[in-house]
Formats: sequence, structure tokens, C-alpha cells
Amino acid sequence: MARIAFIVTEDWFFASHFLPMARAARELGLAVDVVTRVRDHAAAIEEAGARVVPLEAERRSLNPMAAGDAAGRTAATLKALRPDLVHCIALRSILVGGAACLLAGIPRRVYAPTGLGYLGARPDLVGRAGRAALRGLVAAVSTSQTRFLLENQEDGRGLNLDPGRITLVGGAGIDPDRFTPAPLPSGPPLRVAVVSRMLWSKGIDLAVEAVGLARAQGAEVTLDLYGAPDPSNPRAIPETTLRSWAERPGIAWHGRTTDPAGAYAAAHLACLPSRGGEGLPRTLLEAAACGRAILTTDVSGCRRLVRDGQEGVVVQPDDAPALAAALVALARDPARRATLGAAARARVLDGFTERAVMDAVKGVYAAMLAEGP
Repeated sequence: MARIAFIVTEDWFFASHFLPMARAARELGLAVDVVTRVRDHAAAIEEAGARVVPLEAERRSLNPMAAGDAAGRTAATLKALRPDLVHCIALRSILVGGAACLLAGIPRRVYAPTGLGYLGARPDLVGRAGRAALRGLVAAVSTSQTRFLLENQEDGRGLNLDPGRITLVGGAGIDPDRFTPAPLPSGPPLRVAVVSRMLWSKGIDLAVEAVGLARAQGAEVTLDLYGAPDPSNPRAIPETTLRSWAERPGIAWHGRTTDPAGAYAAAHLACLPSRGGEGLPRTLLEAAACGRAILTTDVSGCRRLVRDGQEGVVVQPDDAPALAAALVALARDPARRATLGAAARARVLDGFTERAVMDAVKGVYAAMLAEGP
């Protein structure tokens, strides 16, 4: 039986986003290993038919010695597993896992960057230099048999990838039977939901500021924040800041939620004012599947799903007044919100479902395995 090994930094990330890819591999008859740091989600991964292989790794460390040590330990794991194909998810796993594949002598690799993160969001010299360095590193850990699964077209250009080696997928996909439209709540006020990790890069502060500006203009708007800071992410918003925001009129912070569909059912509008670096945010897929209009920014990933005036409203990043103006307009027009939400549901059904992503991934795996070693 052919074997595939997924390399991903965190078990929760694989369990929340990438179980459909494990299922796709199982549908092809592959044995599946998930090499990851194990916390609380091993059981969910195993239910998808995969074996969890624990691997300690430090997500935040950029120390070359630490990365080299992680690559060495990962290579030892791969040598023991002897996979026919390795699938690395997100940039750190691509760099560490790709180096491990070189050490282990495994040429067939799938790299799935989930956005370019901080480097992708910066238009300045630091961002350009960082992206140039990243392009070199990705090229160094790639082979002629490496294929790329991308969530938006811009990441391919940012990494200077050969278009013939790219497959564009609808993010991690969404289950439209799990995320279904609920009746819109009564209003006013306009109830806005942000369901996301509480990171500065997600523009949470911009949503808070925009709601304050909209309320100052007389619009009846409230904001519900669902999510927690990510302690391993240097861009996490401190809990003290979140609590201080929740003391402002119309703002509530609920912490982490295990029911994003319920959060969107209680809202009229989904919002993600990202500053950039996205792949294709899962929270927008969830909102669209739930039939909610979306207010977001003109950055990679977000603009792939949401087209301005069709599934929602798209404004420039880092522009709280523009967000506020959109909130004021949407607060006054419930019919438009409903129309945008229905279009968002139709959009997600056209290529962004789990089934669509699974079929695309199966095609990549099958073609690579047919090429031979």
C-alpha cells in the first residue's frame, strides 16, 4: 500500500482545516500518517483514518539551528515511515519538511502554503526582502517532482512558482451540509461577527474602530468578537486589550468558539478586515456557507472569495473609515444584506466545498504517484 505523510506544525490546525485531505488520501487507498505536534486533537485526526505521529516543534523559532534540528528529527521520522509522498502544510512545515525530505531522500512532495503571512502583508523593503529570501528557500527544498496546492493566485507569483506545477484549490474547503443558512436575526441593530484568531494581522482593531465610528454617525451597529489570542503567534492581541475593547458600547468579546455556524446564525454580517498575508480564510468560507454577507479587505485570499458588490463589500486594508462607511450603508439596507448573503452561499458551492477540494487533491496525488519515484 502506498503511503503519504502530512507534515504540519499543530494537530489543531490539521484537525480544523485539513481533515478532508486525509480523507481524500484514504479514498485513493493510501495509508496516511500525520506528523505533528500533538496537543488535544489526535483523536479527531485518527477518526479520519490517519495515524498520528508526534513530533515536537517550536512554531515561533526562526533560529536556523533550531530549524536545522527540527529538520533532522523530522528526517529521522520520515526514514522510519518510508512514505511515497510527503504533503507539507504552511510555510514553516514546507521549509522544515522540505529539508527533511532532502535528508530522507524523498523526492515527491506537495507543498501547501496557507498564505505568506507577515511577509506577504508588508509592501515595504522588509517585506520585499523577506519574500525574496523565502522564494530562495522554497526553491532550495523543492525538486522537479514537487507540486504546489495554492489557495490564491497571488501566492504563486509571490513565490515565483512555475504555473504548471500549481493546483489552485478552494482553501481547505467547507462542508455545506454542516454550515447552512439560518434565518437572519431581527434588527436593528446590525449585528456584525468577527470569527478569527485575535491577531493584529486580522485587523480586529480596525473592526472595533469602525464600529465605533459607525455608531458615532448614528448607525445602530454591534460587534461580536469570537476567538482567542494565539500564544505562539507574535502578532497576538493581548487579552487585556480585548477586555478593554469589550467595555466599549456595542462591543462584546466571547473568547474562543467551537460553534462558528452558531456565531454567524446570530449575525447579519461577517467581517474580516485582514491586513494581508492570507491564503483563503476558512472563516470567510464558513460565513459564506451560512449565507451571510461579508465585509472584508482587498487582500489576497479574501478577494478571491468575496467580490465587491456581489458576495459582500471589499474595502482597502487599514482603512477604518471605509469600513465604517460600509457598515453605515449596510445597516440601512437589510434587503441588500440578504441578497449579498444568498450570493455568498451560491459562491461557496461553486468550487469551494470539501468535495471539490478533495477531488482536486486526489487528482494531484494520483498523478504524482503515477510518475514513479
